[in-house]
Amino acid sequence: MQEMSSENIKDSNSTLQLSAMASDDLRAELECSVCLNIYTDPVTLRCGHNFCRVCIDGVLDTQEGSGGYSCPECREKFPDRPALQKNMKLRNIAETFLSTQPDQEESGVFCTYCVDSPVPAVRSCLHCEAYLCDKHLRVHKKSPEHVLCDPTLSMESRKCSVHKKILEYYCNEDETCICKFCVTGEHKGHEMESLDEASEKKKKTLRNVLQKLLTKREETEEVQSLQEHRRKVEEAAGDTERVIALFRDLRRRLEDLEKKVLRNISGRAKRISISIRDLEIKKEELSRKLRHIEELCNVTDPLTVLQESDTGDLCDTEDGDNEDRERHEELLHDGGGRDVTGVLHTLSDIITEVNVFYIQEAADILLDGNTVYKFLQISDDRKTVSKSDIDQNYPKTPERFQNYSQVLSSRSFSSGRHYWDVDVGSENWIVGMCYPSIERGEGESWIGYNNKSWALDREDDQYKVRHDYEEILLPPNPSSNRVRIYLDYEAGRISFYDLCDPIRHLYTFTTTFTEPLHAGICVWGGCIKICGGRREM
Repeated sequence: MQEMSSENIKDSNSTLQLSAMASDDLRAELECSVCLNIYTDPVTLRCGHNFCRVCIDGVLDTQEGSGGYSCPECREKFPDRPALQKNMKLRNIAETFLSTQPDQEESGVFCTYCVDSPVPAVRSCLHCEAYLCDKHLRVHKKSPEHVLCDPTLSMESRKCSVHKKILEYYCNEDETCICKFCVTGEHKGHEMESLDEASEKKKKTLRNVLQKLLTKREETEEVQSLQEHRRKVEEAAGDTERVIALFRDLRRRLEDLEKKVLRNISGRAKRISISIRDLEIKKEELSRKLRHIEELCNVTDPLTVLQESDTGDLCDTEDGDNEDRERHEELLHDGGGRDVTGVLHTLSDIITEVNVFYIQEAADILLDGNTVYKFLQISDDRKTVSKSDIDQNYPKTPERFQNYSQVLSSRSFSSGRHYWDVDVGSENWIVGMCYPSIERGEGESWIGYNNKSWALDREDDQYKVRHDYEEILLPPNPSSNRVRIYLDYEAGRISFYDLCDPIRHLYTFTTTFTEPLHAGICVWGGCIKICGGRREM
């Protein structure tokens, strides 16, 4: 009979272990992420996460005066203290779980009074020093001295080591739990409080620590963004090649510019040296003539004076004087100013190209559907515009171009330096920038054909830039089908570049802007796509 009982106990323990394993997942779903215990009076935030009411109240209390509130689990921000919605269903599930799947099953604690077969205990009585199952708990005495606790806790840990009585108080001075006899004994006169009061104070402190740790954990999550940034940098092999090519070209251009300036300086010095030599020869010739004339003037014999054969040459002192004087004046006033100005302009263009390449990332440019012409279509991502043979029947808006095949960007620029790239293809087109006050109806609203817009234009394989009806023809066709538009608002510059390898500067407009600027595109055939946008503040 005794052997049978032992076998039954083994089978029961195996069953309990399987049951505990099956309940692990459910327990994890029923744990509050603040106190890490099964939910007590669970409530829900607007973000959908659940917490014990006491736990989330404590967390929100610590966030008072910080300018907002946030969920401790997903970090969603709330401008005002969020309302707490009772979760009755979750509370019922948690209570049912506690009653049917208690922790004590995992520890193998069984009812003291079930002697025939082991039954898992659900509570312990510290007064009786007994473990109770549901059946014996219902008939157990309810008097105050019978203190019930979780059966997974050691009974000895709940009693005073000196008096063997239940711990009921907390001594703040000695920071220890004591029984009622300790109060009048060695802890007499010390500051006391109930275990519940002391526990709540400690929980409040722990919640403050928890909030600080959550904040620190949030700060450490920046590591992920840095790792992502590192990945992008490592993948930017193409940018590395472009940088190498760009600076190789810049060095070549600077060397060419240096040689040109030095060559001009050397040529100017040589011309001055030749002029000095000519002047010295002429000076010597004039001195010889002066001496001879003075000698003739001192001759007393008139026949000798009149018979002098080269008096004509002596008197001819003005031949070539005007030409020499003009050449000398030019040399005297040629301080190289024009060369310096040209060098400065060239260096400015080179620096601009470097700036264009290194501008930091910003929001992409999107096309404004309220401005697009009725025979144009824009893509769903608002990056591509194409010509259409069908009237799109767009609603009439004051911003829409009525007679011109154009569209503007939704974003405007009133400060900073910006650039974006455009795939222009091989059809005829116009790209550029314009003020929002550009004409939209019957007036002249072609981009570049008024004083409110600046444009790069392709028409019949001829490239040109245009502003206020004035156009400037550009050198032979750019070698790529991608164009870069660069804006430096404060400096009043709009530049166009051919995105060949390396980047080639096409033209720069310089003015003073009086309004914000929008990107503008005119399509005569095919399509144009905005590839991206970048900005440097």
